[in-house]
Amino acid sequence: MTMMTPPPLEQQEDEEMLVPHRELTEGPQPMEVLSAETVSASENQQVEDPPTLKYRWTIENFSRLNTKKLYSDIFHVVGYKWRVLIFPKGNNVDHLSLYLDVADSATLPYGWSRYAQFSLAVVNQIHGKYTIRKDTQHQFNGRESDWGFTSFMSLSELYDPSRGYLVNDTCVIEAEVTVRKVVDYWSYDSKKETGYVGLKNQGATCYMNSLLQTLYHIPYFRKAVYHMPTTENDMPSGSIPLALQSLFYKLQYSDNSVATKELTKSFGWDTYDSFMQHDVQELNRVLCEKLEDKMKGTVVEGTIQHLFEGHHMNYIECINVDYKSTRKESFYDLQLDVKGCRDVYASFDKYVEVERLEGDNKYQAENHGLQDAKKGVLFIDFPPVLQLQLKRFEYDFMRDTMVKINDRYEFPLQLDLDKDNGKYLSPDADRRVRNLYTLHSVLVHSGGVHGGHYYAFIRPTLSHLWFKFDDEKVTKEDAKKALEEQYGGEEELPQTNPGLNNTTFKFTKYSNAYMLVYIRESDKEKIMCDVDEKDIAEHLRIRLKKEQEEKEHKKKEKAEAHLYTIIKVARNEDLMEQIGKEIFFDLVDHDKVRAFRIQKQLPFNHFKEEVFKEFGIPVQFQRFWLWAKRQNHTYRPNRPLTPQEETQSVGQLREVSNKTHNAELKLFLEVEIGPDLHFLPPPSKTKEEILLFFKLYDPEKEDLKFVGRLFVKSLGKPTEVFSKLIEMAEFPPNEEIDLYEEIKFEPTVMCEHIDKRISFKSSQLEDGDIICYQKSLTSTNRNQFRYPDVPSFLEYVRNRQVVFFRALEKPKEEDFSLELSKLFTYDDVVERVARQLGVDDPSKIRLSSHNCYSQQPKPQPIKYRGVDHLVDMLVHYNQTSDILYYEILDIPLPELQGLKTLKVAFHHAIKEEVVIHIIRLPKNSTVADVINDLKTKVELSRPDAEVRLLEVFYHKIYKIFPPGEKIENINDQYWTLRAEEIPEEEKSLGLHDRLIHVYHFTRDSNQNQMQVQNFGEPFFLVIKEGETLTDIKIRIQKKLQVPDDEFSKWKFAFISLGRPEYLQDSDIVSNRFQRRDIYGAWEQYLGLEHSDTAPKKAYTTNQNRHTFEKPVKIYN
Repeated sequence: MTMMTPPPLEQQEDEEMLVPHRELTEGPQPMEVLSAETVSASENQQVEDPPTLKYRWTIENFSRLNTKKLYSDIFHVVGYKWRVLIFPKGNNVDHLSLYLDVADSATLPYGWSRYAQFSLAVVNQIHGKYTIRKDTQHQFNGRESDWGFTSFMSLSELYDPSRGYLVNDTCVIEAEVTVRKVVDYWSYDSKKETGYVGLKNQGATCYMNSLLQTLYHIPYFRKAVYHMPTTENDMPSGSIPLALQSLFYKLQYSDNSVATKELTKSFGWDTYDSFMQHDVQELNRVLCEKLEDKMKGTVVEGTIQHLFEGHHMNYIECINVDYKSTRKESFYDLQLDVKGCRDVYASFDKYVEVERLEGDNKYQAENHGLQDAKKGVLFIDFPPVLQLQLKRFEYDFMRDTMVKINDRYEFPLQLDLDKDNGKYLSPDADRRVRNLYTLHSVLVHSGGVHGGHYYAFIRPTLSHLWFKFDDEKVTKEDAKKALEEQYGGEEELPQTNPGLNNTTFKFTKYSNAYMLVYIRESDKEKIMCDVDEKDIAEHLRIRLKKEQEEKEHKKKEKAEAHLYTIIKVARNEDLMEQIGKEIFFDLVDHDKVRAFRIQKQLPFNHFKEEVFKEFGIPVQFQRFWLWAKRQNHTYRPNRPLTPQEETQSVGQLREVSNKTHNAELKLFLEVEIGPDLHFLPPPSKTKEEILLFFKLYDPEKEDLKFVGRLFVKSLGKPTEVFSKLIEMAEFPPNEEIDLYEEIKFEPTVMCEHIDKRISFKSSQLEDGDIICYQKSLTSTNRNQFRYPDVPSFLEYVRNRQVVFFRALEKPKEEDFSLELSKLFTYDDVVERVARQLGVDDPSKIRLSSHNCYSQQPKPQPIKYRGVDHLVDMLVHYNQTSDILYYEILDIPLPELQGLKTLKVAFHHAIKEEVVIHIIRLPKNSTVADVINDLKTKVELSRPDAEVRLLEVFYHKIYKIFPPGEKIENINDQYWTLRAEEIPEEEKSLGLHDRLIHVYHFTRDSNQNQMQVQNFGEPFFLVIKEGETLTDIKIRIQKKLQVPDDEFSKWKFAFISLGRPEYLQDSDIVSNRFQRRDIYGAWEQYLGLEHSDTAPKKAYTTNQNRHTFEKPVKIYN
């Protein structure tokens, strides 16, 4: 199957890969790590509110579906037919695959297309806030009639019944589709329509673009940036001030969207950084800190503080004694709670809320001991520009994951922070300052915690006009879209048949405000000042105007290209300069020779005058040859121009020489120079004469160079020109030489020995052919050289490859490089790497290939002799890399590949410790072998203790592995393998005893449904017939060693399918557990309800070895 070429890199942003569905082949797919969001460049200008439909698809008996893919019913949006396509077991990946499909694509007319923005979601039926939703947009057409996410969510998460995505074996899919009635994006002109231009997206830089537009439209900030000292010698890519000045200048004066690559280069970012989506707040702080530092010692020092810095006072005040502690702190932005707050004022109320320090939490007051006290925050002053970061993303400790808060949260157009007699202000605040603010910009995040898109609504002049800045595109928007539609919250799905009393569905709005910028009314005139050219340094104006002129010149050239022909003239000097240095095959790189831009109507004879002016070669001494591309893909001079052809126009000549419609005419200029270095007329050329080009090879220096050209008789023999060739090479007169014809080099080198005894014609030599020659070598002295003859040298040159090696544990750091051959075998490569690293055994070297899209190592290393040649290690789809990663193993790779590696957590029976052990055994080993190996590594409570292996997943025991089970298929990537001693009581179960699961749980009081959340280490417990809860509690407390005061707060419940039934001390517990077997019994267990006081792990489990979250850093 042929894979689609991945979208261009500048169109990638979301965490998952957006693709047409295609049945994926096994093995890694393009964009393994990086995923892609279709950027706004593919979006079109909205004419009116587009029609939207929300569709809900309920799939029953989901886990029993035996089809590879499944389509939903068809639904309609403005007459267009759509359906959802799902791969329940993944499209050859271990993730659920989910796509939107044009249902009637097969019957639509040729050339159809339609544009849609849409979101797809798998609903969490227990906790709505954990619904996984992903947004994208696409231009659907005949080639790409479906689009979506190949790796939507992991199958392990989907099929885990405790996670809430599969309830009663039912899965609920939601789709929200907006079909736009559009004007073609490419015809939309942001500057013309709005007066403003956008910023180009580098891949995942929409978060940066929205922030930069916001800062640019604070004129005082822009003016300060313009006044930062820079010089004409600075380079934007190495100077943050100059790069920002350049960017702001172009935003102010350009007619088209502006690139940000110079700015990100000045940050010290590489391509990989531009494909990592970061947090707007984090970038804002880092950028402002960096600018603050760069402004020190300049006329604009202190601007950042002046604009954005406010101060608050943290205080603790004792209630019963006269003692108060205060601390003044500054802030550049404020983080406001969204959860539990209806609007900005409620967030400020919460911010200054007084906390009581009493009981066990009394305050240790200096000289007063423990005291009841009040603790809180009040504001000393607010800045002229107030930046409010809304806490839309929070860490959910119950789920041990980040979640996005999409709750409705209102924010006013005018914000009065003096309200209620200045309740937010400290006693030290200057009450003469009126803290009334007007809204300047709203930064929006659209999507979920797994990825999304940023854009901004801005009022550049604080008038009633709002503009949406979405990467390249700027559009006029009304106030409702900028304010109310960004509050978030829920929206009801309209009933399709209102009279039938249908169930009402509510959909969460995943686009909502993330950051707000307010400007104080009293500072408005100063902040919203005029910024014009006199604020911009002269050298910057000159530099950028020159850039603009060059751009306009290129644009003009492009527009007039049809009137001109580019003539590229290669000369002997070019061949001398390039062969053996820049090129080795053919004769010249035409992109590096003198090019003339000539009007097509100009007679060629007049062009020869231009050549005279350029090279000083009189017209009568010039003879031009046409180049021809041969069938073997080589490019050689073919024939000289005839006198009649030289009377034609340049345009006519190009058409004769080049049947492909390209604007270039390639020529070779033949010039003869006599012994006295004067020009000579071109020699007459008969049909019996051919023009040959000669290269000389020196095996000792491994050097190839061009030495000249000769006319030879077609029927003559090579020996007739030996004396001339020896003279050209400066060899002794009687030197023996060997000749080879360079025939081709694609896809492989073809260079054949020429028989000196037969004619050139018999050797099939013709005009433009290349002969390489060298001194003849004896069989003895051939062994002195790595590449003794021309064919071996050309083979080497064609296949040589410099490879940059990096240690796998440091994938961003280059370690060393080696010059290798693409034809090296696997053994050749690891042998050279082992030699470089000083490793005695090359089989202990393991290599991993490079993913050209993610700029990371591929997750699966190269198997021992798993590829034939180096070139196979470097190819990644349609790209070739020059990077490999290495590991030094403690055992040979062939031996390791025959082993199964398992990570087993051993829980000691007596000590409070868990130790992770790495077990390596042959793949055909059994669980019993794992246990026996583990026993040699751990300390048991007694020598004859029996050990078992369990599968634990999300704090539940899913399986006890039978000793005879093969380990080859055991997966420890998602599940924890736990080993423990079998307690004595479990070995002698009575006839009426039960072995039950016991799990810790807590309940999320923030959720209406009070969902059970498991945590901690699950365990088994033997219960006797007739045993009361009181009896069992005694044993559990002893087993877990919980103090009395804490244990008294615990509650106990029988839990079946996530529903708790609380037990009384007198209840007979065994009556609830009627099943003897424990397999599948995680659905019924004894629950211990108490708070989770255990510290969170400092590491994250089940993490892909190359996936990591990277902080925003500006390096320069």
